[in-house]
This record gives sequence, structure tokens and C-alpha cells, in this order.
Amino acid sequence: MLKSTTASLKPADVEKKWIVIDAKDAVVGRLASFIAMRLRGKHRPDYTPHVDCGDYVVVVNADKVKYTGRKLEQKIFYWHTGHPGGVKQRTAGQLLAGRFPERVLEKAVERMLPKESPLARKQMTHLRIYAAGEHPHEAQSPEVIDFAALNAKNARSL
Repeated sequence: MLKSTTASLKPADVEKKWIVIDAKDAVVGRLASFIAMRLRGKHRPDYTPHVDCGDYVVVVNADKVKYTGRKLEQKIFYWHTGHPGGVKQRTAGQLLAGRFPERVLEKAVERMLPKESPLARKQMTHLRIYAAGEHPHEAQSPEVIDFAALNAKNARSL
């Protein structure tokens, strides 16, 4: 009788790649789900849930991402200062126009990874987001992925 075994990666067997994604005119939710999939390694045929087998992801032009519909005015991000009555809020448009526009994409990706997990925290360290068009990771010779060309719905021109 022939036994079939499931391939399970060990951390030493993982070969990580570097990829660069241009976020200009990309839809936030679609881009975040693509990045989360690459960070976890679910695009690989030898994906193992308990091993960090994802790639390093570099995102440029994060300040030029787009929302669909009226999410720019209606989507609200909340946080608490820690003081009584200290709930603060900002809209997605205010965050994109603010000092750190890359946080919009960072939070979207972070919320698509497993919650309260040491593995998810480690995978988030493999994400580099830059608001400008340049990045300092040319020495890693990253592969450029044209996210907008993968699907017509991935990019908005409005």
C-alpha cells in the first residue's frame, strides 16, 4: 500500500523572495489582501500555516492609493488615548492627507493577518511601506509585480 505524505516546511527550508508593488491608483482592500497573502506565504504550493514562509513585500507610492465609493469620507478610524473619554477618530481621507499616509495600507494589511499571533507580528515586520516612489531595498534585487495589470478592478483612475 502506498502512503502519501503531506509536505511540511521547516523554517530552515524556506526561501524568501523580495517583491515590489507600486500602489499608485490601487484599490486599498484588494491591494491589502494581495499583500497579506504574500506575507503569509499562501501563494506557495508548500504553504505551512505554522511556519513563516511568506515573502518580503515593499510597497511604494502608498500615499496614492484609492478607495471605492464614498469610503474616503465615510470610513472612520478610531483609537483610544488611554484617558477617560479619550476616543479619537479620523476619516480615511484625513489619514491619507496627513503626516503618515502609509498607515492606511499598513492597518488594512495588519487586520487581514491572524489576530494576536506572534507569527503575524513577525510577518508584519517583512512589510515595508513607503509614501514616495523610491525605496532603499535595491540591493535585495526585488521582483517587480504589476498589481494593476493582474485584474482590471485592482486600479481606479478616478
